[in-house]
Formats: sequence, structure tokens, C-alpha cells
Amino acid sequence: MLLEKAQSLLLLVDVQEKLLPAIDAGNELENAAAWAMQVALQLGVPVLATEQYPQGIGHTTQKLAELLPEQGVISKLSFSAWREPLFKQRLEQSQRHQIIIMGTEAHVCVLQTALDLISAGYQVFILIEAVGSRQQAHRAQALARMDQAGAVLINKEMLAFEWLERSDTEVFRTIHRGWIR
Repeated sequence: MLLEKAQSLLLLVDVQEKLLPAIDAGNELENAAAWAMQVALQLGVPVLATEQYPQGIGHTTQKLAELLPEQGVISKLSFSAWREPLFKQRLEQSQRHQIIIMGTEAHVCVLQTALDLISAGYQVFILIEAVGSRQQAHRAQALARMDQAGAVLINKEMLAFEWLERSDTEVFRTIHRGWIR
């Protein structure tokens, strides 16, 4: 199945100030997430973000927070975003059925969110460049488990080009020129 921008919602899970420095390749993850968010914004794809216990772990990193819409962040205590009533409400209100997940940690909050969304009937996609854990082995195990459960593992170019559909648009030319990195 291909991604459709009219059915997609981009979800940033817990990329927070105090956690990101501990994540393996955290800077690369943050850059990939920012790139995906910029593409989503250019194409009108909604973006939501979660923050796990922000009083302790901090808020979404400044680089990513600047790309989020007002009211786009949902605080949570459950590891799975789906188990937070406000998240569930916002997702259902969006009427989007393809959820592209990126964030941390792959083997905890990303995994549990993905598995719950799959169980709830959503099509779940994992943006591999924008998912991480403190340990590379935990990330790899989480990706394998999500893949086995029915999540579709994608990369940044798959995301962008499936949303774009065509090469004869101004948005395609903008992305192709490389200003979104």
C-alpha cells in the first residue's frame, strides 16, 4: 500500500530535551524528523507530537517544537500514545488512517504506540531514519517486532515521493532542490 497525503498523519513520539542526548544517533534522528515535518507542512499533512512526562524529561526539542502546530503537543504518562484519551480523541477527529510514526524510544513508546494503533485498525508506517533508542540493539529489535506485527518500515524518500505522487509540482521542485534536508 502507498501512503496517501489525504489519509496521513505524522506522529512525533517523545523526542524530548533530556532524552535525545542519550539516544544513539540522536542528532540524525532529530534532523530526519525535522525534514519529514517540513515535508508534511508543505503538503498539508497534520502533525501531532507526544511528550512523555515532560516535567521530568523536558519538552520536545526546540528544533522540532518550532515546526509543530499550536496545540500539536500532547503530554502523556502511558507509554503508548493510544492509551491517552486526548491523543485518541485528536487522532479520531483527524479522520486519518495512515499514521507515520517517528521518535523515541523505539523499543518502548514507539513500539507500544505502533502495536496499539495496528490493533485499533490503523495503517502504521515507521520512518526508520527518525526512530531511535539508547541502544542500537533495542532499536533493531523494535523495528523487527513492528515489522512482524504489520507496520510498514519506510525511509524519508518513500514518505516524500508517495505523498507527492508527481514530479510536475512546485512542492516537488522545492523538495528536489534540497532546501528541505
